[in-house]
Amino acid sequence: MSWGTELWDQFDNLEKHTQWGIDILEKYIKFVKERTEIELSYAKQLRNLSKKYQPKKNSKEEEEYKYTACKAFLSTLNEMNDYAGQHEVISENMTSQITVDLTRYVQELKQERKSNFHDGRKAQQHIETCWKQLESSKRRFERDCKEADRAQQYFEKMDADINVTKADVEKARQQAQIRQQMAEDSKADYSLILQRFNQEQWEYYHTHIPNIFQKIQEMEERRIVRIGESMKTYAEVDRQVIPIIGKCLDGIVKAAESIDQKNDSQLVVEAYKSGFEPPGDIEFEDYTQPMKRTVSDNSLSSSKEGKPELRFGGKSKGKLWPFIKKNKLSLKLGVTPEDFSNFPPEQRRKKLQQKVDDLNREIQKETDQRDAITKMKDVYLKNPQMGDPASLDQKLTEVTQNIEKLRLEAQKFEAWLAEVEGRLPARSEQARRQSGLYDGQTHQTVTNCAQDRESPDGSYTEEQSQESEHKALAPDFDDEFDDEEPLPAIGTCKALYTFEGQNEGTISVVEGETLSVIEEDKGDGWTRIRRNEDEEGYVPTSYVEVYLDKNAKGS
Repeated sequence: MSWGTELWDQFDNLEKHTQWGIDILEKYIKFVKERTEIELSYAKQLRNLSKKYQPKKNSKEEEEYKYTACKAFLSTLNEMNDYAGQHEVISENMTSQITVDLTRYVQELKQERKSNFHDGRKAQQHIETCWKQLESSKRRFERDCKEADRAQQYFEKMDADINVTKADVEKARQQAQIRQQMAEDSKADYSLILQRFNQEQWEYYHTHIPNIFQKIQEMEERRIVRIGESMKTYAEVDRQVIPIIGKCLDGIVKAAESIDQKNDSQLVVEAYKSGFEPPGDIEFEDYTQPMKRTVSDNSLSSSKEGKPELRFGGKSKGKLWPFIKKNKLSLKLGVTPEDFSNFPPEQRRKKLQQKVDDLNREIQKETDQRDAITKMKDVYLKNPQMGDPASLDQKLTEVTQNIEKLRLEAQKFEAWLAEVEGRLPARSEQARRQSGLYDGQTHQTVTNCAQDRESPDGSYTEEQSQESEHKALAPDFDDEFDDEEPLPAIGTCKALYTFEGQNEGTISVVEGETLSVIEEDKGDGWTRIRRNEDEEGYVPTSYVEVYLDKNAKGS
């Protein structure tokens, strides 16, 4: 099956068909280009999605990624980022292996097609020229034959006419012979041109056109093969990244399987454990004894006249300092002491340990820098042409000073850390009295923490004490004073509204009641008041009208 023999007379249709084939190829190239753009856009969206949900550095969100579930989610985000990279690979490979290659091939195909059809048109023009020559020769032969016939008839007419002179007859005879000879020459020329045309025509239809059409057919078949190979490449480019995409998905599955709910639960304990012991049982208070009642050291609340009332300070102060209202308000203000004493013991230990580790890293960094400068200075001393050793002295001094400052800072935090971990000797009796209770039931050291009311940041202190098994519980002491004497009144106040003190450290008041002020509002919205000699606590400043004594010494 050959176009040259089967389609010898379909030159124009073949020209249209081959142009259509090139259009199809260009359409396929456009399709692949749009696919690569989609892949790039998809990869970009995946990367942006992964970036959007990445935890921000040095933020609380980043700290949350210590949990296995969060780590698995982070691994998923990273795998999706790699997944997006594979779609970028698809786009790049399709562009280089299909789009660029086919675009170059289309240009070559257009040039080849143009050349083949140019040769075809040239062959057509040549055969048309031969045909015109044949027609011209044929017409000339026909004309010469007619003129020779007329000349012969004229000669015969003149020869039969007796009135015509002999000279005219001879002239007519010569003219007839000339015309006859011209007819013979035209016949011979026509015959030669006809033979040559037939030869050209045979070569045109049996040699030139078949060869040209065969080239066009081969060109078209190569185009078809090429587009088929490109389609295979199109699929292969996708197939090549499937194993890597599979690994990304396997990574996500592996990350999901690594989630450990027990480990996460333990991390929650480590993150929020305070280190305090739960409150003990409330002691029985015997109303039949004619003695002043004292609230249990381990009591969460006390009662007066059948009405529950939380007390703070003096002998009625409770131990559950983490729930004291003022402390919560102070924490909301964002004021954190340098020694992290506003944190529970366990959390404070972790904060101090982290600070010590950070300072040690800074010290190591500065030490490495000092060693590098020292080495450079030694090189300058040995090779003065490389630099002036004295130029490094100032920098070396600064680094040394920084190291000393960091070491002092680290020692300070290490001392606090040792204090928290119980590695330092117990502090003075007076300091222990400030920090909590003496517990002597089991000869075991108990860490007691109370809030320092004088500290605007709501800080806490820790102490250890050992007492005899049979020694009674010592009375609580107010955090703000070194002795057991109650705070002096600095004025009075009148309750504008009834306030039910439900939290540790607060006290309930009734509208219109007059009480003593022992500590004015320090900016946290609470005023410390006293009722009688053994009931005191905090009430919202907006609930009372305060009348301060100008001659009294303030808290």
